[in-house]
Amino acid sequence: MGEPCALFIDLGGVVLSNGWDRAARQRAVEHFGLDADEFRQRHDQAVNGWELGRITLEEYLDRTVFYCPRPFSREAFRSFMLAQSRVEPEALALVGRLARPGRLLAALNNEGAELNEYRIRTFGLRRYFRLFLSSCYLGLRKPDPQIFRLALQLTQCSPDEVVFVDDRAENVEAARSVGLPAIHYQNVRQLEAELRQLGIEF
Repeated sequence: MGEPCALFIDLGGVVLSNGWDRAARQRAVEHFGLDADEFRQRHDQAVNGWELGRITLEEYLDRTVFYCPRPFSREAFRSFMLAQSRVEPEALALVGRLARPGRLLAALNNEGAELNEYRIRTFGLRRYFRLFLSSCYLGLRKPDPQIFRLALQLTQCSPDEVVFVDDRAENVEAARSVGLPAIHYQNVRQLEAELRQLGIEF
């Protein structure tokens, strides 16, 4: 194939830290003195709705934390959530090198809207990505193969015109199942080498 004209790149675990993953939630449990088992169960029940855009962050917090009186404020907990996000400087620098005229860079990630928009704004991701194909906007989550089909429809790309990058093997497998070339991200050097093998120029 010729050089791909689009890249679909995961945010959490590649360009940024994971926003609200198991480790971040464990830190919240310890910091706020939550019951770990109960919080995990309530999170598991609510997270799909939040990441699919069916409930807001406030509704997620109502279901997982503030269903009973707490000695801390909603604002304190929300601020703690947002503060878990970190940029991965080397990966973001690589994305900056990939951004060039005629090439579409799109973020393709699972995230609740409020967290997603905070991360886009805080880390200046609009400078790099022209499109944000986030689960909260599409109503689909990886590894559902349909999210990749919808991403192709929205960008009017064929599978062989795109490369997908993600740190989770199950998401890479789902992308490949619909014909997308996909790279399982390990580190920046490995990603650059595999992109070059696929004919992508920097």
